[in-house]
Amino acid sequence: MDIHQIIRFYFITDENAPDLSMLQQVEIAVRAGATAVQYRNKIFSPENFTELSAIHELCARHSVPLIVNDDMILAKAVDADGVHLGQDDENAAAARQILGPDAIIGISVSTLAELAKTDLRHCDYIGTGPVFATSTKPDAHAVIGLEGLAAVAAAASVPMVAIGGIDASRAGSCFSHGAAGVSVITCISRARDPAAQAVALAAVCGCAPRTLQPPWNSEFGLIEKLTAGPFQDVKKSPSVLKVGPGDDAALLETIARPVVTTDTQQENVHFRRRWQRWDQIGEKAVAVTFSDLAASYARPLSLFVNLSLPPHMADTDLEAVYAGIRRGLKKYGAVLGGGNISRGREFSLDLFALGSGHPEIFPRRSNARPGYGLYVTGPLGLARAGMECLKKNDTAYSGLIEKFICPVARFDAAEILAKNRVCCVMDISDGLAGDAGHLARASRISIRFYPAGFVIDPELSEFCGNYHLQPETLLLAGGEDYELLFACPPEVFERITPALPAAFQVGTCVPFSGVLLENCPESVVPFQHGSRSAQF
Repeated sequence: MDIHQIIRFYFITDENAPDLSMLQQVEIAVRAGATAVQYRNKIFSPENFTELSAIHELCARHSVPLIVNDDMILAKAVDADGVHLGQDDENAAAARQILGPDAIIGISVSTLAELAKTDLRHCDYIGTGPVFATSTKPDAHAVIGLEGLAAVAAAASVPMVAIGGIDASRAGSCFSHGAAGVSVITCISRARDPAAQAVALAAVCGCAPRTLQPPWNSEFGLIEKLTAGPFQDVKKSPSVLKVGPGDDAALLETIARPVVTTDTQQENVHFRRRWQRWDQIGEKAVAVTFSDLAASYARPLSLFVNLSLPPHMADTDLEAVYAGIRRGLKKYGAVLGGGNISRGREFSLDLFALGSGHPEIFPRRSNARPGYGLYVTGPLGLARAGMECLKKNDTAYSGLIEKFICPVARFDAAEILAKNRVCCVMDISDGLAGDAGHLARASRISIRFYPAGFVIDPELSEFCGNYHLQPETLLLAGGEDYELLFACPPEVFERITPALPAAFQVGTCVPFSGVLLENCPESVVPFQHGSRSAQF
């Protein structure tokens, strides 16, 4: 999500509100359409942690970032999405180190003089004010007015949220003077009709109201919901699944040459909720799990899914995940075999897939030989570039983002390779350099890359030019492409190219030279899911 959207309607809790608890305040704001919540409690004590945890769960369930005021350690403890710092607090660099690269970090900047001395390299936004007179903060700076707000907005290098004395009648003027968002407290927490004031402010901000969702609390009820639907209709696949979800185990018919693979999709490692819809997370989980079956020349038959669910997730979120799983199963002609549900700190899916292998060939990464060419079935680097676009909030490269969010298991290419009896195949999930290294190690050879001959997708080339990157390096380091990497004699590849016109050569297999990969820049680090060490 773009930081401009996050700070659009920014609610700050009021620890001194006479009639509403802070949890009640947040419920009103989130229901109205708030896009971010800051937990501000200057008299915080351990007794308040239970309420803070409830606020965190409420915000997480509705995809509203929770930001903690001042205290980065408390933000870390409650697993908040970020922290807001004052001029006298710890610096933003320390907050970034503690909370991580994806944390939202804001800092208060009231004047041009403060802006000039503030290091914004680790900040995502600034909070500026008070724009109007306010009694919420006794130690607030002098009122800067709309002209002061505009001056700071014009000079700032990051988006700005306006603070101080703002309500629905004043929010519009803040936007027209350069603010990306408005921050409010008492216009909701101490209003005669807090809900009406929150809705009025949301309308000015262009934010839609929400229906608050309860957390999931019934394992068996949830299982019944998730397994309802066409993917449990075993009549559509009578030769595979005789008894599907609902009993202690599934009953499968005899399968010739069964092929089994597993995969894990974990929140904040393999996916971010800010980047993908729930259904897209589910559909991608199916594709990346089945990609191993494609690389094994196996026809997908059945999928088993184990869920680890944090307490804040709603039934509707899980139903959306399974709508995506259902879509993926339909795409690849497989059925749901069953699964399990347990509680966990973060949402994750552990997947177990069953396929039927090719009657004659089981390709292996250890089957490459010196003299073989090394080839890929399609363009590389696109998914990695799409992930970088999401990190940068750059939506201009929709094709790249689509490749990251919605990969495809290449069963079509696998069928062509199998017909040509290619016996050395694997899918590319860890990037070309990483997976070619696995292949070279297993086959006890060296891979000599030909970067000058890499086929560069036009959109990737444009992206790399805009961000001053080398596309060849991105092809080597990028991950999550899920194209197939294969080795075969050059004359076999010539027979394959008419059926796979997007395939191209990336290197040659040579006798082991002491290194696994030749002509690979030292700066290329193989892709690692969710790791900051995956660089290029």
